[in-house]
Amino acid sequence: MGTKKVAVIGAGASGLPSIRHGLLYGADVTCFEASDDVGGLWRYKSHETNESSVMKTTVINTSKEMTAYSDFPPQENLANFMHNNEMLNYLKAYAEHHGLLKHIKLRHRVLNIERSQNYEKDGTWKVTYQNPEGKTLEDIFDGVLVCSGHHAIPHWPTPFPGQNEFKGRIVHSHSYKDHKGYEDKVVVVVGIGNSGIDVAVEQSRIAKQVYLVTRRGTWLIPKLETRGFPFDVIMNTRFFSLYKLFPQSLLNSLVEYRINQRVDHDLYGLKPAHRVFSAHPSLNDELPNRIANGTVRIKPNIKKFDGYSVHFEDGSVIPHVDEVVMSTGFSFEFDLIEKGKLVPVTENEVDLFKYMFPVATSDHNSLCIIGLIQPFGSIMPVSEQQSRVFFANLFSGNHIIPRKSQMSEDVVNKKEAMAQQFVKSRRHTIQVDYIPYMDELAELIGCQVPILKTLLTDPILGFRLFFGPNAGYCYRLAGPHTWQGARNAILTIDQRVRKATTSKPEPTNYTIPLLISTLILFAIIFFSM
Repeated sequence: MGTKKVAVIGAGASGLPSIRHGLLYGADVTCFEASDDVGGLWRYKSHETNESSVMKTTVINTSKEMTAYSDFPPQENLANFMHNNEMLNYLKAYAEHHGLLKHIKLRHRVLNIERSQNYEKDGTWKVTYQNPEGKTLEDIFDGVLVCSGHHAIPHWPTPFPGQNEFKGRIVHSHSYKDHKGYEDKVVVVVGIGNSGIDVAVEQSRIAKQVYLVTRRGTWLIPKLETRGFPFDVIMNTRFFSLYKLFPQSLLNSLVEYRINQRVDHDLYGLKPAHRVFSAHPSLNDELPNRIANGTVRIKPNIKKFDGYSVHFEDGSVIPHVDEVVMSTGFSFEFDLIEKGKLVPVTENEVDLFKYMFPVATSDHNSLCIIGLIQPFGSIMPVSEQQSRVFFANLFSGNHIIPRKSQMSEDVVNKKEAMAQQFVKSRRHTIQVDYIPYMDELAELIGCQVPILKTLLTDPILGFRLFFGPNAGYCYRLAGPHTWQGARNAILTIDQRVRKATTSKPEPTNYTIPLLISTLILFAIIFFSM
């Protein structure tokens, strides 16, 4: 198909693998990054900013092996749940290792993306951008990947009665950087998602008292599972995915039973009305301890503000509150693309094929959104897989993506499936299940995980592909641009997980204990019904 000129918007966790796979296909890639460095969300910013940013103490919620890109395993000594500094260093090391930095234009802000005059003929796009000197320029590209993330625009819900007259301070978690200034204060944190819990746990160590507000509770998933292994190394396996063969009610009962054996959610004021697989879970090991020692107290939804006081729906009142942190999520929009008309967004709902391609441009599919998903697992391997789909399709002459009618049907089907499974919420509009979604994309690319074939030709690897974690490396064993190091990376996951916490050389095989414990739990649920 010849050299393709491609623009990547954003040099964060989704933009970097997009550059990488564009180069593998031989594309002429230019990445536009508005800030002065790579890393996006994972580059901590101590100042107020319109960019996405983490807290100073944020650690990743998915383990390093399940977060890693498909051809760049993390170093053994890195923590299994990396601090944001380690995460940023991993991203920079990935960029340097694959020679991506020379393709990135820092401090180049994209102002507009629109179909070019020749779009109908060749599918090209005009990108207008501003360089560091403030000069406005434009260029034509054969393809565009928008990798700008969806954690930059704070969502403020409708104000509670009296909120605008509250005498304390109210900030959104997007603006919360660290604990400084909150010492010995009474703090109310609104929202029990991952950000809200992280803020509440951190504040509980230095504040006078922390109250964590939740409208409907949450199921709290521990990061550490069997024998202290990362939960996603245990759960995101082909073997564990067999749970889909069980009735949904039985599956919910099984997982809820296991979770409640660690922490009784009713006893701790966390139990929601919905089932565990009907909402995105919250991941934290520390919150139960903070509730147990009283430094965090769970409260129902706010009824009203009155001066310094906060009233709750259960009739309780906190007479004096100093600080309120609204951990109420984020909004996303695509005003950058044809003034928002090509990809309209309503309450975080958007119509995109595979959460990537606008149906309106199905004639070429030369523009896509990367990373606009919320998986039960890490977003980084998923973003990488999406970029592979884009380039495979671009260099196939748009033969990988199905017809417009099928694209529309897929969008509708996904919305209906989501509505059936999840509580209706702005949070559950881009939810995907990690392995099924990765496999959907793999089928388009032709890089399906070759389990049956490998069981016959390489039984050790085949066994690991079924019982071991379904890390990104698994999708580089077959299909375009296979990676020679994939087999070794898969077989040494245990070693790298173990080395993060101990220098002892003995290998750890958690497959058999996991199999036994899972079968016991299934039996307990079955005979208790």
